[in-house]
Amino acid sequence: MLPFTESGSHVKLFGYTDTFPELNKLDTKVYTINPKLIKKFKESYVDLDKTDKIDAFIIADRLRFGKLPLTVIMQEQYIALQRLIRMRFRLVQNLTREKQYFLQNLFFKCSAFKTEVETSALGNAIMELLMEKYSLDEISSMDIKVLADYLKEKGKNRFSDSEKVANCIQKAARSSYRLSKCVENSIDVLLATSIESIRSIKSQIKQLDKSIAKLLDGIPNTIQTIPGIGPVYCSGILAEIGDIHRFKSQASIAKYAGLTWSKKHQSGKFKANEINMIRYGNRYLRYYLVKAAISVKNHESGFNAYYHKKYHEVPKHQHKRALVLTARKLVRLVDALLRNDQIYSPKRKVNR
Repeated sequence: MLPFTESGSHVKLFGYTDTFPELNKLDTKVYTINPKLIKKFKESYVDLDKTDKIDAFIIADRLRFGKLPLTVIMQEQYIALQRLIRMRFRLVQNLTREKQYFLQNLFFKCSAFKTEVETSALGNAIMELLMEKYSLDEISSMDIKVLADYLKEKGKNRFSDSEKVANCIQKAARSSYRLSKCVENSIDVLLATSIESIRSIKSQIKQLDKSIAKLLDGIPNTIQTIPGIGPVYCSGILAEIGDIHRFKSQASIAKYAGLTWSKKHQSGKFKANEINMIRYGNRYLRYYLVKAAISVKNHESGFNAYYHKKYHEVPKHQHKRALVLTARKLVRLVDALLRNDQIYSPKRKVNR
């Protein structure tokens, strides 16, 4: 038996133990263990150091308690797909952070932009305008027709009324407080750097999406028959689940994704009214299931009705709770389609 915790190298270890002849003679079995379980288990040994030998002892001691996890070696196409969708997850997180940083610096540049301009600051036209590094006074004094034509050209005619947008931008420029020339120059550099980073990350995501779609074509599945689930969300779910038969039921998939709740939270006569979700699970699978649930509820009336029903059941955390429950409902549907190799039908009933 070869126990080890999950890490980026576990794929290599699977292949190594599966093909190495000397290990095969020993009838080895490979088990992967969530490193969080080992970390929590080690907390009971308050005086142990951190060494490789001690880590091996802790893992072995944990295994003595039984309840060994079942490890299934994933097929190569799932492993390849998993690498891509996890990288995409990282890029999306980086893009979100970069956009937030961009908007923070935009507030320094033009403090009234958000209140005066309804158009997104992340659109191509506004970004191009900021790349020009105009001062607020220069924007305020520009001819309105020239500014409107500039926005129309850079926005590729996507503005219904470019002159109205130009007026709003000039109003925001006049209403914003002024920075010193030194600070304004620094903010212009930061905005330009953020814009380049945002465009670069978007380009990388676009290239990944092409590779994901190409790889997905070679993996038969029925998830994409669900309205609102395209190649990316389908790949994210498939790559993390792998072979559906390694899970006993849809409840096992939900637990693996971290979309389950503690049964009780009670002490003495106290019983909590709110029960939190479990704080472990596959964060990538949870992310793609929740994202897919958002898309599905916007395309499928049954899921949309279910979301709004759950939304109005409680007075707080409405959206978050309803969305997670919708994702949990999606798990049941995904499990049924994959396990039975059936395409989606709007009339299909999923047990609650």
